[in-house]
Amino acid sequence: MKIGCIGTGAMGGAIMRAVCKKYDVSQIKVTDKNVEMGKAFAAETGAVFVENNTDVLDCDYVFLAVKPQFLGDVFAEIAGKISNKTVVISMAAGVKIEKLENWAPKARFIRMMPNVCAQIGEAMTAVTYKDNISDVEAKTAIEILSSAGKVEVVPEKLMDCVTAVSGSGPAFVFMFIEALADAAVRCGMPRAQAYTYAAQTVYGSAGMVLESGKHPAVLKDMVCSPAGTTIEGVAALEKNNFRNAVIEAVTAACNRSIALGK
Repeated sequence: MKIGCIGTGAMGGAIMRAVCKKYDVSQIKVTDKNVEMGKAFAAETGAVFVENNTDVLDCDYVFLAVKPQFLGDVFAEIAGKISNKTVVISMAAGVKIEKLENWAPKARFIRMMPNVCAQIGEAMTAVTYKDNISDVEAKTAIEILSSAGKVEVVPEKLMDCVTAVSGSGPAFVFMFIEALADAAVRCGMPRAQAYTYAAQTVYGSAGMVLESGKHPAVLKDMVCSPAGTTIEGVAALEKNNFRNAVIEAVTAACNRSIALGK
């Protein structure tokens, strides 16, 4: 099986690094408009660097790790040269399959939305596709993406929401970790130790949600003793509209994803 990728930036690079650890790198081709970046990625992973976008089109699965605003230029180069045997996997935020097909009518697409946690093999990735993708092709694409973390199939109507929650979500979590660490420093903890405590606390809390299957509110209540320290902190978060701020952030990101697709 041959796998190709157009773009080796933050997201494309994260996904392909994970893929290169699982599959035969001699069968993986990458290209990038930034030649030095692409060559550096190939040197790091062992993948094969090619200088032209069209040189990856002989692959069975081709990832498009290109920002939405640059897709038109890329398709102007490759649209007429994509074989109907190739499955093209786009990770462009907000861009629907219908629009991708308008650029390349003969191509067959899977649309995906990963997140930056692919860098450590802990991505949350959503995929969606039409009936022109076979069950075997879809299963293979999911297996490839599973190299970078958890993968779920969703209807395309949910992809803007996915983009906002899991695509943009890590940035919001990083901000929370930074704030938690700043608070620890304010209370007397050394900075380096504060980041460790804050990050491990978030990591462990997320693990409890996933492994226990319990509602987050139930887990929160487990920590809140009557007249204790935690409930005082929860009250302060509520007073400062913590949950509403998160909801507004995700809603804003979702609306931006919708706008990018137009």
